[in-house]
Amino acid sequence: MQGSARRRPFPAAAPGSVPPLGPLHTGRHGVGKAEDTSRTSPFHLDLWFYFTLQNWVLDFGRPIAMIILPLEWFPLNKPSAGDYFHMAYNVITPFLLLKLIERSPRTLPRSMVHVSIITFVMGASIHLVGDSVNHRLIFSGYQHHLSVRDNPIIRNLKPETLIDSFELLYYYDEYLGHSMWYIPFFLILFIYFSGCFTPAAQRSRMPLAALLLVGPSSLYYWYLVTEGQIFILYIFTFFAMTALVLHQRRKGLALDSNGLFLLHSFLLALLLILAWVGWLWNDATLRRKYPGVIYVPEPWAFYTLHVRAAPGSAA
Repeated sequence: MQGSARRRPFPAAAPGSVPPLGPLHTGRHGVGKAEDTSRTSPFHLDLWFYFTLQNWVLDFGRPIAMIILPLEWFPLNKPSAGDYFHMAYNVITPFLLLKLIERSPRTLPRSMVHVSIITFVMGASIHLVGDSVNHRLIFSGYQHHLSVRDNPIIRNLKPETLIDSFELLYYYDEYLGHSMWYIPFFLILFIYFSGCFTPAAQRSRMPLAALLLVGPSSLYYWYLVTEGQIFILYIFTFFAMTALVLHQRRKGLALDSNGLFLLHSFLLALLLILAWVGWLWNDATLRRKYPGVIYVPEPWAFYTLHVRAAPGSAA
């Protein structure tokens, strides 16, 4: 036997066997999805349809269901139909957002997505309780176009410390709950939007189904922004999306059909918001409720002021 033993070569891979790991490999934290900006994602008709439908039914429809359904079915000291709608929304919406993120052709930051979903569920749950009580106060004469202390049924409470409790409830509903709900909601949409780019040569147009969904989707965003009083957050997200489109265009990238659907929905919603504000621009009562430079009245404030004659409104 001469010299050292010759090193044996690796055997050739058998047909059908798994090839050795290349540059993309399984790390200690799980399998990562390869980023692929050259692939055009098809329009996610199923997810966008379910997303728009459940937004309309479970979010916009919950206060309507509470008002329309007979009060005997849901006594004021029990959860209303709208509360059950809200519970379903708090489960279905994060599920659909996660499914939407899964279909992104780009690798997205998992930790940020998970923290956003957790915060979203917590904020929406806080809002569920506050909104349930505030909407049920309508049956007692509460007027949403007035502040808490200006409401006749509130300012006559004794002791006066009870008014502070109702203001705390309003804070949880309109400020803390909305912030923890909507900030992660728009953050997740923006994260998904950042992966909706493809080479300009493979530019795609919105299919007919997407064009039909733009109207209902943008109308819901109008309701979300006006009722949620989140115009600053919304316009900041829209500007960030627009800036990202301009930045990616310099790299020779264009939006795919899903990105176009999201951007057009936001743009049309902005036009609806401007029309809404212009229509109610000279409303003196709503002006007192929403002072300041940014004037975006809530639809339910308009409802209690001009549509429903609330008991005690003349007080």
